[in-house]
Amino acid sequence: MISNQLIQQSIDGIHDITGVDLTVYDREANVLAQTGGAIKDIEKDIKTFVALADDIKLVKGSYFLKVFDDDDVSFVVVVDGDSSKSKTTGKMVVFHMNHLLVAYKDKYDKDDFIKNLLLDNLLLVDILNRSQKLHIEMRARRVVFLVEVAREKDAGIMETIRSLFSGGVRDFITAVDEKDIIIVKEMTDEETTDDLNLIAHELVDTLESEIMVSARVSYGTVVSDIKEVSRSYKEAKMALDVGNIFYSERRVVAYGNLGIGRLIYQLPLQLCRMFIREIFGSERPVEFDEETLTTIDQFFSNNLNVSKTSRELYIHRNTLVYRLDKLQKMTGLDIQTFEDAITFQIALMVMKYMNYLETIEY
Repeated sequence: MISNQLIQQSIDGIHDITGVDLTVYDREANVLAQTGGAIKDIEKDIKTFVALADDIKLVKGSYFLKVFDDDDVSFVVVVDGDSSKSKTTGKMVVFHMNHLLVAYKDKYDKDDFIKNLLLDNLLLVDILNRSQKLHIEMRARRVVFLVEVAREKDAGIMETIRSLFSGGVRDFITAVDEKDIIIVKEMTDEETTDDLNLIAHELVDTLESEIMVSARVSYGTVVSDIKEVSRSYKEAKMALDVGNIFYSERRVVAYGNLGIGRLIYQLPLQLCRMFIREIFGSERPVEFDEETLTTIDQFFSNNLNVSKTSRELYIHRNTLVYRLDKLQKMTGLDIQTFEDAITFQIALMVMKYMNYLETIEY
């Protein structure tokens, strides 16, 4: 239904032009918007008018007019005065609200279509028919962005995102759950994957700078047919999950750049447990403290360079070697060698994935 705020803005504009006061009621005689004081004891008159066949009627010195939605009375407009100017003003309001209803229904129908499209709730013939009915181009380059915010979605977040895509009249912004915001963006032939990365970073930066909310953005691959949009959505969803598990430091995650995390994400839990037992001798190896994990991360990021790592950690080279030797005694892996380093890094990622699987099970 059209919001009361939008109705109020509409009648304020007409009131400014005509100088005539008016009130908009729902069919139960509840006031939705008004420019002057509402007429007292009017509830019975409105309900009687709704039941009449007349679309416009002069009642107790005011014009009553009906606004229909698919042959049903949705609103009653009451205009002060019995002059021709009052009658014309009422007709202007009805005309404007009819167009608002059409625009709202068009937007709602498109939003409903996109939601069902993303969730694979439509047959191919339904996609074709509804696309044509809603004037949505079947063959176009599209990609799905998924925005995850650190707090519950609110109107401010949605409006900020909509403002970024205000120039894309064929873009769709919606949500299928309480957690994430979905953007189906239509791309030009000139736009590339580099442009997608820029758009994603702009989303993160804008949300953090304008409304102070932390966000993560993922996106799928570009598809060329509307029936493939759900695939891009699933890819974006997978990218967001993989990013949350393995690449928590990244604010933007692309499906086409998931690395080894993509492979581990698709492993069954039983196979993960088997791999960890094979590497560490038990399904639950000893937990590593924060200092050890920081040392390992820095060592890997510096390509196993001991001197560079010790400098960046502000510790003596011998201290770093001691920590690495201690890790070798704990795990049996010497991460100063390339093969053991790769094995250990994969094992850490598998353990992260196991922890993730166990949290979603409970």
